[in-house]
Amino acid sequence: MYFSLILLVTFTLSCIHPPEDHSVLNAQKAQDHTDSTQQEIPEPIVASEIGGIPTPAGYQRTPTSQNSFGQYLRSVALRTDNDTVFQHDGEPKSRQDVHHAILTIDVGTRDLQQCADACMRLRGEYLFAQKRYDEIHFNFLRDNKPRYYKDHADSEHSHKSFRKYMDYIFSYANTASLRRELPNVSVDDMQIGDIFIQQGLPYGHAVMVVDMAENAEGKKIFMIAQSYMPAQDIHILKNFNDSNNSPWYSVDFGDSLITPQWDFYATDLKRF
Repeated sequence: MYFSLILLVTFTLSCIHPPEDHSVLNAQKAQDHTDSTQQEIPEPIVASEIGGIPTPAGYQRTPTSQNSFGQYLRSVALRTDNDTVFQHDGEPKSRQDVHHAILTIDVGTRDLQQCADACMRLRGEYLFAQKRYDEIHFNFLRDNKPRYYKDHADSEHSHKSFRKYMDYIFSYANTASLRRELPNVSVDDMQIGDIFIQQGLPYGHAVMVVDMAENAEGKKIFMIAQSYMPAQDIHILKNFNDSNNSPWYSVDFGDSLITPQWDFYATDLKRF
């Protein structure tokens, strides 16, 4: 029993990190973000879904095919009843200044659906909605082998059985296992649904590209969503470095993709 508990803590550590902090390498940047923006109040959200968030002037959303992952993500509903990101325990997140919008995906009541877990949840929800049950699987950290939803589904493939399966996955998969599982892609070839993910030493993080747009000159921009630690509502991140275009980020972000609570590199981009 004690051995199992030790394994569980080890498996989940890579996606657990202190609130309002990066890793050892990113700690100072996190403090800078906190000091400069902690009192900022989120703007009210008027869009009812991700695909309704306005693009900057001159940009049009990139085409997506029917029934694609990108089309699904654009259709995810946003909360409009309030502007507070809540944790799994019902408490408000310590920082309420980093989000532009909040997705209506439930977080559950346990501290499980953190960063990489939120990415897996969105991917799983898409496949579940498409009834592609055999394709719902994610690798465990301990053996790098997949666990399939079909082995845990009830006879009706109810959403309740799917949520129970996802909590099972969240307990034994994390940023390290997901980063190892997914192939790298070039930022120049970025698609909706791609993930920026770092394994971290000792902590990691992951965010998902949930929409993209392009202008007549071929310049591309994207939006990203995250959960964090402790497990909390999935939310679309503001862009503190470009308030005129926030929550959109440029694909030409230079050496680092700087988000409110984490910095990524182009080499961190992965795809399901």
